[in-house]
Amino acid sequence: MTATEKSPRESLVERLFRPVDIASLTAFRILFGALMLVSVVRFWANGWIRDFYIVPPFHFHYFGFSWVSPWPSWGMYAHFVVLGLASALVMVGLFYRAAAAVLFVAFTYVELLEKATYLNHYYLISILSFLMIFLPLHRAASIDAWRNPALASRTAPAWALLLLRFQIGVVYVFAGIAKLGPDWLLRGEPLGIWLSAHTDIPLVGPLLAERWVARAASFAGAAFDLTVVFFLLRDRTRRFAYAAVLGFHFVTGMLFPIGVFPWVMSASALIFFPPSWPRQLVARISRRFARSTPEDLAAPEPPRTMGMWQRMGLALLAVHGIVQIALPLRHFLYPGNTAWSEEGFRFAWRVMLVEKLGYVELRIHDHTTGRTLLAEPSRWLTPLQTKMMAQSPDMILELAHHVADDYARRGKRVSVYADAWVTMNGRPSRRIIDPSVDLTAVQDSLLPKPWILPLDDSAEKSATASSQP
Repeated sequence: MTATEKSPRESLVERLFRPVDIASLTAFRILFGALMLVSVVRFWANGWIRDFYIVPPFHFHYFGFSWVSPWPSWGMYAHFVVLGLASALVMVGLFYRAAAAVLFVAFTYVELLEKATYLNHYYLISILSFLMIFLPLHRAASIDAWRNPALASRTAPAWALLLLRFQIGVVYVFAGIAKLGPDWLLRGEPLGIWLSAHTDIPLVGPLLAERWVARAASFAGAAFDLTVVFFLLRDRTRRFAYAAVLGFHFVTGMLFPIGVFPWVMSASALIFFPPSWPRQLVARISRRFARSTPEDLAAPEPPRTMGMWQRMGLALLAVHGIVQIALPLRHFLYPGNTAWSEEGFRFAWRVMLVEKLGYVELRIHDHTTGRTLLAEPSRWLTPLQTKMMAQSPDMILELAHHVADDYARRGKRVSVYADAWVTMNGRPSRRIIDPSVDLTAVQDSLLPKPWILPLDDSAEKSATASSQP
């Protein structure tokens, strides 16, 4: 190999560790911290700390995290104070790495407390806050850099920028792939159900009840998710793509109750712009020449060979990438319609795919007296928990075990059966759980669940076909 030739590995190292303008990474840190602070204030102002984590005597848990439990009432409020403080410190860049670690732990703890409040953007925030612990986003426009000039830098390694682009890109691409199904593309559901609930909007309201509008919007949504990342990566289409991002997330934020997710995605998509975009924006506003000169970004040469830390870093990046690609694909390991069974459904960016409503009646058989009682889940749950449980088989299973434990504390041994009916995306209501299965004898696992009844569309298709002239 000649002196001018480089092995593929050396070329990769240089590309990953080459210096890029740190401005866009700094802007990401500030916007992310600000949105997290707003989210904490929003939780407090809406009374959700009390409603979600203090009032319920029982909480639904994620698999493997049944040991996570809430603080006493004063502790939950103190926890959100710490969460808000960590968000503010990340935003201003003070004690940044420690603040990012606290933000990750504190937010993820809240997320794990109650499965009934699951949202895709909670998972995204946990991932981003975890990555930020290791990203050097505090070397500019931060109090840390002001207090320690030796820390300050106008550049960051390219891998930090590429990692954030990958993570945001994963969300869009897999959300688009998830929409390539008959419900979304052919039936226009659940978008048709949601749009028809907004027919009172002036001017466009009556159109929202039209089926063709729902189908057209569904196609547009799938096309947006599948292509927007590629358009954001291209110089010629980036501005138009970002305008589409703002429009798309503004509309979804106004029409659907999905929290700060639209604003987090709108802010995060800025990471696809050239790294110097904030510096250029400030320069334009202040009427100075926008583009940074080479001297502005002077930085040490990237390493030409991999040391131990570089090899370890690349290995961790590869593991993270594999996990983020594998988790959204794991639903293929389960039989049937996983939107119905919810197996492999969470943490997979399967965004806005279903509108489900359910009703559950518990049959509790007392082995001591031989009597069978009928009970409403609302005896043990809040209204939100009751609603979310009624559509999720794994939550119905956990409730059955909780009910059995409740009776056991009173010295009674019971079996618990569930008569559970669910309607999904406008279909007729159908049983989702085998009513003959004693759920207290079933242990939750990551394996396929044979006690979940499959979604059978054959009867509906036959009825539709017989109605055709």
